[in-house]
Amino acid sequence: MSRILSVAALEAIQEHAAAFPDPRSALLPALHIAQDEVGYLPPAALEDVSQVLDIPYSDVEEVVSFYTMFYGDKVGKFVLEVCKTVPCGILGADEIVDHIAQALNISPGETTPDGLFTLLRVECLAGCHRAPVMQVNSRYYENLTKEKVDRLIDLMRSEARMWGDKKRETPLPARDNESAAR
Repeated sequence: MSRILSVAALEAIQEHAAAFPDPRSALLPALHIAQDEVGYLPPAALEDVSQVLDIPYSDVEEVVSFYTMFYGDKVGKFVLEVCKTVPCGILGADEIVDHIAQALNISPGETTPDGLFTLLRVECLAGCHRAPVMQVNSRYYENLTKEKVDRLIDLMRSEARMWGDKKRETPLPARDNESAAR
């Protein structure tokens, strides 16, 4: 049945689906499982999810295209998402994006040649009170400065060297809160 997802991933999706009266309710967890396994959501992964949940492919595709947390293209090990809304912009998000782009020699929407970093501009990350804000693999970093960003990039490079392709059980610090990137 599966063209891309492992048997373990398919079974995990089926377990989630069994917990709900309507399999559509398991769509978000199923997409997370697929993306965690493949690294992004190519059409073959969407087809697998569609088949396991017995819902139309177009419904799966609509959800993936709606949420920025799902990636239709390959992304780097670290996805740096910088808020592009007005509050973050006023407080320096554009300068942060320019700094990251220069430091990594990529533009927003691109991935470094080594596959380590992807830089994205995203809609509101709901951290206006601590702008500018960046999310790295679902972890928030607030009150950003160029110096904090440089330290975070160095930390991510160290993590990558230390852990290689393995997933680490304890990822980068969950929140900046003036300590993680010091």
